[in-house]
Amino acid sequence: MTLQVDHDAWLVVIDPQVIFAAPDSDWASPFFDDAFENIRALAEVFGERVIVTRWLPTADRDTSWGEYFAAWPFADQPADDHLFELVPQAAGLSVLPTVHLPTFGKWSEALTDITGPAPKLVVTGVSTDCCVLSTVLPAADAGAWVTVATDACAGSTAENHAAAVHVMGLYPPQITLATTAEILAASSH
Repeated sequence: MTLQVDHDAWLVVIDPQVIFAAPDSDWASPFFDDAFENIRALAEVFGERVIVTRWLPTADRDTSWGEYFAAWPFADQPADDHLFELVPQAAGLSVLPTVHLPTFGKWSEALTDITGPAPKLVVTGVSTDCCVLSTVLPAADAGAWVTVATDACAGSTAENHAAAVHVMGLYPPQITLATTAEILAASSH
């Protein structure tokens, strides 16, 4: 199957936030900076068809999220805490409003209000083994065509990144795996 990225595809940048980038954060990905170089290269090509998402710690603590935040108390901060800001280099990636959600997965009405219900997506971001995976699988299940830019995603560890990429690779043709170079070469933007 030949990779083709249509002019109507959307680039989705999952959670490029300080909490996943700052070296002193418990959730920092050691691969964030390398992945972000590829995200910027893709964003330049996608222009106004870039969507940035942001995870916020606003989930109801009476649900299983309460136990989650008990396990990760450093992240149990007000939503306006610096940890949850977009990294400075994410400024200007998108002309669209940032999609803010208190869930790992960003496939939601907030996203489909922008993309439509069965879009073509190129997904990037952090972390591969949590928020990226949790976005990609329900998007594909809902009928979206998803290309995961594997080197524009940052996992919590190299092993977890590889495991998540492996799982997403089990869903062709709805999910395609490709490198940034392959996506740029296949792009009709």
